[in-house]
Order: sequence, then C-alpha cells, then structure tokens
Amino acid sequence: MTEDSRLDDLRGVSRRRFLAGAGATLGGVGAAKAIHNTTLGYGQLGMGTNLHEQDLASVVTERLAPSYDEMVDGTRLRLVEDGVTAWNEDATHRLEFTEDSADDAREADSELGLGGRLAALFADGKALLAGDYTFEFSQPEAFFERVAQADTRPDAVAAIRGRRDRTVDPAIVERFADVDPAKIEPLVDGLVTGFREHAGYDIPRYLAGSIEDNVVFGTVDLRKHFEGEVTFEAILESDGTGLFCWELVHRSMDALQAVGPWQQTVPVAACYISDRRHKHAFTGVTSVIREDGGLVFPMTFLDYTHSTLYDDLHITGVTGEGLAAYTDGHRADEVFW
Repeated sequence: MTEDSRLDDLRGVSRRRFLAGAGATLGGVGAAKAIHNTTLGYGQLGMGTNLHEQDLASVVTERLAPSYDEMVDGTRLRLVEDGVTAWNEDATHRLEFTEDSADDAREADSELGLGGRLAALFADGKALLAGDYTFEFSQPEAFFERVAQADTRPDAVAAIRGRRDRTVDPAIVERFADVDPAKIEPLVDGLVTGFREHAGYDIPRYLAGSIEDNVVFGTVDLRKHFEGEVTFEAILESDGTGLFCWELVHRSMDALQAVGPWQQTVPVAACYISDRRHKHAFTGVTSVIREDGGLVFPMTFLDYTHSTLYDDLHITGVTGEGLAAYTDGHRADEVFW
C-alpha cells in the first residue's frame, strides 16, 4: 500500500475508530516525543519553569494595553493619553492627569450626572496608563475571597478587557452554564458543568495531532479532519462537540466577559494564557481593586481542559476537578488580553 492510500484510509475512519486505534500508532519514538512535549519543561532538567517560579507579572503585563471608551447615561467617556474626556450634547470636559485634581473630576462627574464613573476613571486612569499597579496571584478560592473584601474598580476592569468583551449574548451563556453570567463565582463552576454536559475534550483530534507532530512530523494536516464549529450556539445544537484547549479558553473568556463589569458580582477581565512549550492554553482571570491609595490586580488561573478531560476519562475521583491552575504544572509564555 502506498503512503497516499494509507493517509486516505486514515481520513476516512470515524472518530470512534480513530480513538480506539491511535494509541498503537503512537508507539516507539513518537510516544516518547509526545511525552517529552507534554510533561517536561515545568522546571525539570533546566528546560523551563512554571507559574510559581517564573517572573509572571512581566509576562502578564507585556501585552496589557488599557483602553476605555464607554457611553454612560448619554455621555461618552474616554481614557486618552494624558487624561480623561467626557462629552455629550450639552457639555464637554477634558481632565488632564498633570493639571487637574480628583476634586475637579468629582465636580465634572456631578455636573454630568455620572454617578461617580468619571471620578473613578480619572482616579485609576493615570496608574493604568503608567503601569503603576501590582499583581497578586492565587488559586480561585483565595482570589474570590480577596476581591470580596476589597474596593473593586469596575471601570478599571473595563479598561483592561480585550477583544472578547461583551461579544456574546448573555442569554446563550446562561443557557450553556445554567448560571446568570453576572454571577461570576458560580459561573466559573457552571462552565465546568456546561463543558462536561454539552461538549468534551477532543481526544481524537488530540491523538491526530500527536501523530501529525510526532510520527509524520507535520507532513500532513490530520487535525483538520476533526474540526468543526465551536461557538456556544453550535455546541448546544450538536451537544457533544469536541473542544481543544484554546477553544475552551475562548469560550470561557466569552462567558466571563459576557456582561459589563458594573453588572458583575465580581468585576473581572479574562485573558488567554499560552504555554508554547507544551502546546497548551488556559484562562487567566483578574480583577482590579484599590488599596492603600494604589491599584492591585488579584489574579487567578483556570484550566477547563483538565476539568473537562478528567471527567471524560472518568478519573475525576482520583485527580479532582482539575480547574485550579495556579500550580507548578502550568506555565505562561505569552498572555493575550
């Protein structure tokens, strides 16, 4: 049989048959290389490090570019290079960080009837643009405890959200997770249930990728034969969609930012954490609080791949949920907001 005919046979097999047979294909050097790619590099053998050991703040902030442009009760508020602007049909205000004071911002806020939104943006905007803030990293439980007791800054959270801010219908998120998307702590767990109930980790596509990377060394695109629509609507319609780690991250970001931070029980921004060494991705979640006159970003990490895959493999009872990702088994090479 020629190489082309063997590949044609592989393209034609069903997902279930592929899953059953692919383990044997990943033998010998291919399996060894797959293990090397997925398990090493969290500090072992000098090949990398992990979230606990690396300079995590510098990675998290590398692409953090605050931007704010919101309509508040008919007034447009913007964060600009050296201040804040506010205008509507009746008035225009420009407040500069170097020239104006917090009292000036409160006066303009009162005149425009913005309920403190302008004043809060002015107070936090200078620090955001200058990078004058600190990060604190923790597991999800500690993160929520920390934020619950603090002076949260939803306008600052809005300023650090990226492209996935309010891009999906909150109703579809609620249908998927069976949780009001404004209730952030329950939503984090509701997404675990939603991914398990309506989707699953795409083990056949993973095995196809392992063969592609470690056996045929990228000469043929095997993953594409297992790809499909992965929007919330498509997942709910098919009710059994296979998802990869980066698709789980994108959907979790969509859900966590489905409503504005002012409506959330815990105002949060979500980001995409890329681990190039292990070809993995997971979700970062941060909030912004004001403490002792400065801005602090509490941050945690979620791995919906682990929480979904462990359930698919029926090993959750042994491994636990697998959701909390601030561990020495995760690393961050790049962070995208």
